[in-house]
Amino acid sequence: MYRCQSVVAIIPALNEEKAIDIVVRDLIALTRDDELVIDQVIVCDNGSTDSTASVATLAGAKVVRQDTPGYGIACLTAMANLPVCDIVLFVDGDDSCFIAQTISLLDGIIDGDDLAIGSRTLGHIERGALTQPQMFGNWLSSHLITLCWGQKITDLGPFRAMRSDSLHAIEMKDKSFGWTVEMQVKAIICGMKVNEYSVDSKVRIGESKISGTLSGSINAGIGILSMIAKLFLRRNQIIKQYKKCYE
Repeated sequence: MYRCQSVVAIIPALNEEKAIDIVVRDLIALTRDDELVIDQVIVCDNGSTDSTASVATLAGAKVVRQDTPGYGIACLTAMANLPVCDIVLFVDGDDSCFIAQTISLLDGIIDGDDLAIGSRTLGHIERGALTQPQMFGNWLSSHLITLCWGQKITDLGPFRAMRSDSLHAIEMKDKSFGWTVEMQVKAIICGMKVNEYSVDSKVRIGESKISGTLSGSINAGIGILSMIAKLFLRRNQIIKQYKKCYE
């Protein structure tokens, strides 16, 4: 519980046995004014072939499994297991972010944001934390979003928090690499308050499932760019669906 708001953290994870313990324990131990911040951690084991699930369970997380590969479907599976809460925090399971910086994202939500995005671009990027293709793809996608919807975006980073009712209202669908883009753009289209907060990034533990391979980088790029195009074409329909939630 943070500032009277319940917070649940979601971690999509694939073969992260070397890092998941650190991430889960850091989230569970996170405090502010001597009070624990995170009410529950849910890890979605996305078909791991290592000990990710058992390590996460021992660290204190609730673990659910989704064998169909995909970042988005892992997040959707975890969301299907959410308890009633006020804020949902999304964190990767590779120990590439600083958990203490969760506080700035939660403060953003409590102070009025619907979506608070941790921007690595605005923070310090440790050498080797992001590859050149990652940085270029992130720059290109962010500029396309800014151009199409008129809101300045600097990062598509996975470290983010969203008001629970706002998250459910935008009806997330993407099951793969377009997940973060879908969330950001739908929030913008629906007139939600979206802000970015500086976060730092460090070299992840283990190999990236996206930037670690050429095929992963290409597939991620295609997924992100196609999602931007799809949302641009469906913007009016998205607004109608969002308004229907409140009729």
